[in-house]
Amino acid sequence: MRVVFVHGACVRDGSWWWHRTAGLLQERGVLSVAPALPSCGEAGLPAGAGGPGLPEDVASVRQVLQDSDEPTVVVAHSYGGIITAEAAAGIGSVRHLLLVSSYLPEVGQSLSEFGNGSPAPFLDVDPDTGTFGVRPELLVDTFLQDCDPEVQAQAADHLARQSVQMTGQPVGAAAWQQLPSTYLVCTQDRGTPPQLQREFARRAGSVVELDAGHHPFLSQPAAVRDLLLSL
Repeated sequence: MRVVFVHGACVRDGSWWWHRTAGLLQERGVLSVAPALPSCGEAGLPAGAGGPGLPEDVASVRQVLQDSDEPTVVVAHSYGGIITAEAAAGIGSVRHLLLVSSYLPEVGQSLSEFGNGSPAPFLDVDPDTGTFGVRPELLVDTFLQDCDPEVQAQAADHLARQSVQMTGQPVGAAAWQQLPSTYLVCTQDRGTPPQLQREFARRAGSVVELDAGHHPFLSQPAAVRDLLLSL
């Protein structure tokens, strides 16, 4: 088995966000990879108006999924669920989707449809550049309150501005409709409310709840590892 981790919005360096769980998986002989997301500026092109969006993110993840025939579990975190819905569709090696505090769209839905029309208070939107990002001063209290101080101190170095345009771009497939899926509800998440997660979880094949914040793969990596190994 291999694991492909698709990170969420407004961050870069997916391997850093995933590293604590990746290390524990490697000890069990399971390798993992975290594809770059162009809309977060990870492909050498700046994020912003006219820059990379959801289609480029989908293509990047899909290429990684197609690179191997090894049985694969895709871990989709937050916005990563939007990408994975399309990127994992029709890929024969994908055996399971693990959706962590993840958006779970139907065909034709976009990220913007899951909001109330105004930016969340922890986000900063710059209409001049066409980008948005997490307000650094709210990062820890919103997303990392249950992580240790080392992680909290390092996380700000892995934030990214992201193209606003991707929030309105609809997905062309819903892989979770064809593939076995498990939804991990993070009950202490202050970024994606647990009640919204539970609405998405009804679309998944099975549901697990964990007393964790938005990034359980950093705060409780052993629990995430064990869940993956049980799939």
